[in-house]
Amino acid sequence: MPSDSPEQTASLPRFGFSTRIGFVLAAAGSAVGLGNIWSFPAQVAENGGAAFVLVYLVLSLLLAYPALVAELMIGRYGQSNPVTALESVPQNPAWRTVTKLTGIVAVLMICLIFSFYSIVGGWLAGFTLAPLFETTGMPSAASWLQTFSPTRNLLLAIIFIALTLGIVNGGVQKGIERWSARLMPLLVLLLVGLIFTVMTQEGAIEGVHHYLIPDFSRINETLIMNALGQSFFSMSLGVGAMMVYGSYLKRNANLPNVALQVCLLDTGIAFLAGLLIIPALFVAMNLGVSIYLPDGHLANNDTLVFEVLPALFNNLGVMGIPIALAFFSLMSIAALTSSISMLEVPVACLTERAGLSRKRASLIVCIGVLAIVAIVIAKFDPLFGAVVSLTTGYAQPIDGLLFCLFAGWLMGRNRKLQEIRKGWPEAEKSLFWKVWPWYIKIICPIMITSIFILQHQS
Repeated sequence: MPSDSPEQTASLPRFGFSTRIGFVLAAAGSAVGLGNIWSFPAQVAENGGAAFVLVYLVLSLLLAYPALVAELMIGRYGQSNPVTALESVPQNPAWRTVTKLTGIVAVLMICLIFSFYSIVGGWLAGFTLAPLFETTGMPSAASWLQTFSPTRNLLLAIIFIALTLGIVNGGVQKGIERWSARLMPLLVLLLVGLIFTVMTQEGAIEGVHHYLIPDFSRINETLIMNALGQSFFSMSLGVGAMMVYGSYLKRNANLPNVALQVCLLDTGIAFLAGLLIIPALFVAMNLGVSIYLPDGHLANNDTLVFEVLPALFNNLGVMGIPIALAFFSLMSIAALTSSISMLEVPVACLTERAGLSRKRASLIVCIGVLAIVAIVIAKFDPLFGAVVSLTTGYAQPIDGLLFCLFAGWLMGRNRKLQEIRKGWPEAEKSLFWKVWPWYIKIICPIMITSIFILQHQS
């Protein structure tokens, strides 16, 4: 553990992103994950189509954006990993143990998230490689890559972890920033290309109508709460990822402005994903693939991407192979851009608090994560769902709530203003500053608490 106090740490220079666009792409890459590419479209299909999209977009600005500004601000103020940054927030030393422990829990939870993400990322890698094996005359290998088994799951997870390790080992600029600047544009290009391809299929226009023309009668309490939860959790909030990226952000960057860019890019890609997958589901229905249950609920919500869409691609004949390759490449890239930030959080903690080199720290974390992956795969049915529920259903919203409370109540109004004014000298006169301090102090905690309580009622 370093001898520097939180105040001393906050004043040290920090090697971070070289450009603002590099930060925005990296932070958006962290936010843009499987939640955006699959969870959001599934929520749309389950919750009234365009009505859900409209509520989601509004709530992303009302909840996710203010909370994102708070996490970025804490990270840049602390100029350090999430544990040390949170330790620097309270002026009263008595609170530092609380904020420090919250940071430690967040780091442990993001390691658990990385473990189940690696398993799912491995599955996506398998479905990406399968069409290549199919076209090169190796159908048995293609089938093995798409068939659930402990050996296949572990091997593909190792490959996914190794890819993440290779990028993070390159450091902030040569690893995270460089690869985010390549992967994010590729992700958008694949999305747009697939959207145009799916639109040529029969049934797609009906899906577009369902996605873009709202039925306001579908808006109810359940839809609003689902949209509220999706807007918060799809932004990678509550796990320290945005905090550590904020610590790499230049001092003269306008925090509210770059946070808004990240928010808009994240929600924009989620919107494009919906514009791809909702019409694709209607194309699949037109081909006789079952999407909805008799009661109107979405069938196989969690595994639809591995069941319904491959069935759609198979029904497209020869054209289905390149489309399947492009789609699962898209999903794999989304998973990888998120896993980079998941690994960076504990690596930053070990390099700064334990004095380890980046390569040694990342290797230690990956070995630990791989051990968790092996245990989860060995006892998949009881453990996989439990890990997902513990991290995303409990730890993430609770930590996100605490981050907002810390920024709102423990970090004085003047310190918040001074941090924001470093990149925006006129901030005090703005509408943002008139609203945001009390909004993050009162409104965001109330909304996050409401999500948590309503989602966990029996």
